[in-house]
Amino acid sequence: MRLAASWPGLRTHRSGSTISAFSRSGAHIHMFAIIGALVVLGAIIGGYLMEHGNLMVLLQPAELIIIGGAAAGTVLIANPLPRVVRIAKGAMGVLKASPYTKAFYLDYLKMMYELFQYARKYGAVKLENDIEDPFKSELFKKYPKFLADHHALYFVCDTLRTFVSGGVSPFELDQLMEMDMEVHHAETNAPVAALSTVADSLPGLGIVAAVLGVCITMGAIGGPPEEIGHKVASALVGTFLGILLCYGFFGPLASNMAGANEGEAQLYHCLRVGIAAFVRGAAPVLSVEFARRVIPPEVRPTFQEAEKYCKQRTEAAPEAVAAGAPAAATAG
Repeated sequence: MRLAASWPGLRTHRSGSTISAFSRSGAHIHMFAIIGALVVLGAIIGGYLMEHGNLMVLLQPAELIIIGGAAAGTVLIANPLPRVVRIAKGAMGVLKASPYTKAFYLDYLKMMYELFQYARKYGAVKLENDIEDPFKSELFKKYPKFLADHHALYFVCDTLRTFVSGGVSPFELDQLMEMDMEVHHAETNAPVAALSTVADSLPGLGIVAAVLGVCITMGAIGGPPEEIGHKVASALVGTFLGILLCYGFFGPLASNMAGANEGEAQLYHCLRVGIAAFVRGAAPVLSVEFARRVIPPEVRPTFQEAEKYCKQRTEAAPEAVAAGAPAAATAG
């Protein structure tokens, strides 16, 4: 019997095109950050010019040096060097596409399905050889994205290694995975918290720059009114820049980084649920279904899509399956 005949919904073009659309959408997510920044600048500068403002007044390099330098100093004071590096990497990651697409999750679901099938067929002894050195495992070599994600790789392998060693109940194993996830979540959220603290400090640093500008203005109080007015305007730019950088850039940047961490946490939750179901004795296909149900709705494959991709015998990429490519698994 053909696989497609066993699952009538597999040949529907609507579901396939839906996956393809989500697979492609990941390549454009990072553009919204750039578009958002341009909208912020365009709205502010456009409104300022509509009131016949002079842009040259806003160009105050000294104010930027005071605010930016003080903000950078607070980061160095409050955070160790490894966390500062993670802040920089997280900020640059905003410009990259989100990896957590529907095709990505299809690949991970198939990896779990094959892993659970392998464990059930060959037993704990054979599985232990693969999880002890996953980089030499023929099973894991088929999933380079999984091997490249060291956190997810060791999360799965260490959990299964504990399970294979015996003496651990499914409930205790689930608690072990939860503690692992909490520690990793705290680690990944530390750079976000640090960047949020910097964002909150920017209005205050803007006031510092403004006060320094007022001090300079007071030194020229006997000068021409035009000169005094220019110095007052320059001082007020410091407050303007501090508030703008806080609420227009650094605050949203921290929120974007938090969203990326949440996407990673959802992946770990998916892995945890699938493994927990398997160690409780569920069949591989049912364990994968447990994992599929906790995937966020916007990137969650349908039951038919997951079933089709997990059971096909070809090495086709998930994007090809997502586009509605016919399954190669047919009866002999």
